[in-house]
Amino acid sequence: MTTEVRSLREFKMPDVGEGLTEAEILSWYVKPGDTVTDGQVVCEVETAKAAVELPIPFNGVVETLHFPEGATVDVGTVIISVAVAGEAGAAAPAAPTATPAQAPAPAPAPAEETEPERREVLVGYGPRTGAAQRRARRTTTTRVSATVPAVPAAPAPVAAPAPAAPVATVAEVPGGERPLAKPPVRKLAKDLGVDLRAVTPTGRDGVITREDVHAFAAAQAAPAVPAAAAAPVAEAVVAEPLAPQLPVSTAGDVRVPIKGVRKATAQAMVASAFTAPHVTEFVQVDVTRTMKFVRRLKESGELGRDVRVSPLLIVAKALLTAIKRHPEINAQWDEAAQEIVLKGQVNLGIAAATPRGLIVPNIKDAGSKTLAGLATSLGELVETARQGKTSPADMQGGTVTITNVGVFGVDTGTPILNPGEAAILAFGAVRELPWVHKGKVVPRQVTTLALSFDHRLVDGELGSRVLADVAGLLERPKRLITWG
Repeated sequence: MTTEVRSLREFKMPDVGEGLTEAEILSWYVKPGDTVTDGQVVCEVETAKAAVELPIPFNGVVETLHFPEGATVDVGTVIISVAVAGEAGAAAPAAPTATPAQAPAPAPAPAEETEPERREVLVGYGPRTGAAQRRARRTTTTRVSATVPAVPAAPAPVAAPAPAAPVATVAEVPGGERPLAKPPVRKLAKDLGVDLRAVTPTGRDGVITREDVHAFAAAQAAPAVPAAAAAPVAEAVVAEPLAPQLPVSTAGDVRVPIKGVRKATAQAMVASAFTAPHVTEFVQVDVTRTMKFVRRLKESGELGRDVRVSPLLIVAKALLTAIKRHPEINAQWDEAAQEIVLKGQVNLGIAAATPRGLIVPNIKDAGSKTLAGLATSLGELVETARQGKTSPADMQGGTVTITNVGVFGVDTGTPILNPGEAAILAFGAVRELPWVHKGKVVPRQVTTLALSFDHRLVDGELGSRVLADVAGLLERPKRLITWG
């Protein structure tokens, strides 16, 4: 008789590098007793930079989950223990003990004995053998297609006015398919006490949105009200889809833990503000010609049929052109070596407001791109950020940043530098104002630019020349050809 030998292997919170020391466990995809295989995603965690999924590097049966969802865990701490078959173990974990009449369990395949040890890495880090794929989803039944529309649509009508009618399709299978939702939406549902399995998704590919959660919560609070009454709630949220949602309380103060992106942003801004001596300069610019240029590019489709053209694109190209004329501003302060490092390429950061907080992904080597190439890269960056799919690598290595405060109707501000960068440009709202043009006061489209820079690296003359060049290019965008 062959005796099964089992041992415990521990999976620790991986070290993703880049100065990150902890991560929050957002969701567990397994539970004690589940069988896991090498490469299977077992949980999703959120670092200060991104939400990522963790694959386990060995086969076995889950013994213990050491931390619950929502816990913040230091890198290197054991988060899950898995029982694995030993050298004399059976091929199938947790198989019944063989009786004398039964054949002995087969010996493990040689491939298991010689399988090389895999380094524990996060998805998106370290070696990768193929294209990224979404994890396989465990399901015991097929969800009715009406509850998972392929495109955004209103929830499917139900016979009874009670909002609980469509719940049976999902909730009747507690161990079935895990609802699709982004981490911030899961957090919102948890704060509001909403079971995501009972929510009808309206997002693309059956993803549950914030509006779905708010609508469901509103329906729960007033079950006698028809589903249509929840529409104003959804519309109010849609008005600012990227605004972070805070728990609502009628009892007074609400305390929100500082973690994830918010914690990292706070630490970075304090470090930057009290390390780099900031100087901010301002200039008002007549951008009437730039706005006409943008309209012409949109109408002509010169940059490509699916390319999104916006004033921000021209501002970005103007800044890159100014940096090309004054490369000393694309620099970094090396405190340890007491040196100024002139960067070889411009990695242009674009500040983006997302449900997880403010992030600054950057376009690698943006200075070498054509206007069409820059437009494509900018569109991809914005779309990825909106979907919450920006990877940590996309937020590393930035050299200069643009923050578009104009989209909020703000004229300008005094932006704080991203740590390690020498300059950041704020692009304000474009407004029609009285302006002296060709000797006459006429209405023109005007914006305000603000350039903050590190005075250790950039003196007043250099900063002023860069800002003046950006303004000159936006006043006459044809200069992008002659100056570039």
